[in-house]
Amino acid sequence: MGLVLFPGDDDTGSPDVSWSYTSFGVFRQWLAQAEGFTLDDMDGFGGQRPWSDVSTRLRPLLDHPDDAGPDLTPTQCAAMLPRLQEIGDRRQEASVDPLLQRHIDDVRQLVVVLQLCVEKDVDLLFG
Repeated sequence: MGLVLFPGDDDTGSPDVSWSYTSFGVFRQWLAQAEGFTLDDMDGFGGQRPWSDVSTRLRPLLDHPDDAGPDLTPTQCAAMLPRLQEIGDRRQEASVDPLLQRHIDDVRQLVVVLQLCVEKDVDLLFG
């Protein structure tokens, strides 16, 4: 069983991005590190650090239940896009780490999905 993030456009041909629950957790930990904090320190992830202490455009994605909770609005998707594009555009400087490359590929897939949500003015669904 896994998690799929997809546009709420009722089009089964629309792009999506998927992970196992474990892989999604590892992906979000990596994104949090890219933002300069440790996800495990945060409220809701075993820590006590409040989200108000962290400044990141990725909060709607990082501070979200795995497969429940509210959908992300097109406005939230649009706000996250520039930072995710920046992360996805990073050069890997001869890195051959397959996990790092997987994270970069996942970010790029997520960017495509978020762009579609913004263009079609539909929510990003977690399922």
